[in-house]
Amino acid sequence: MIDLIKKTMFTGIGFAALTKEKIEEIAQEFVDRGKLSEKEGEKIIQEMIDKSEESKEELKKQIDQAVGTTLEKMQLARSSDVDNLRQEINALKKKLEDSSGQK
Repeated sequence: MIDLIKKTMFTGIGFAALTKEKIEEIAQEFVDRGKLSEKEGEKIIQEMIDKSEESKEELKKQIDQAVGTTLEKMQLARSSDVDNLRQEINALKKKLEDSSGQK
């Protein structure tokens, strides 16, 4: 099962790494060898480009999720957490100043 997952990941990474130029180059080789017609080559190029883009998006989602999980486990403060604390501190300072000024 782990091997299947690894192969799937490597396939996804491979598709994600393909550039449009490389896809076109590979398809053109098949056309040149007579394995594909021009029309079939164009269709395959578009399909591979689409698959490459999908793989890139999926890989990005997986990376974002892994980074998010890792940061959560590290219990690091996010910028929104720090901003909230700053607002609370400023509110407390204001209350303290107001109460000091009333005496």
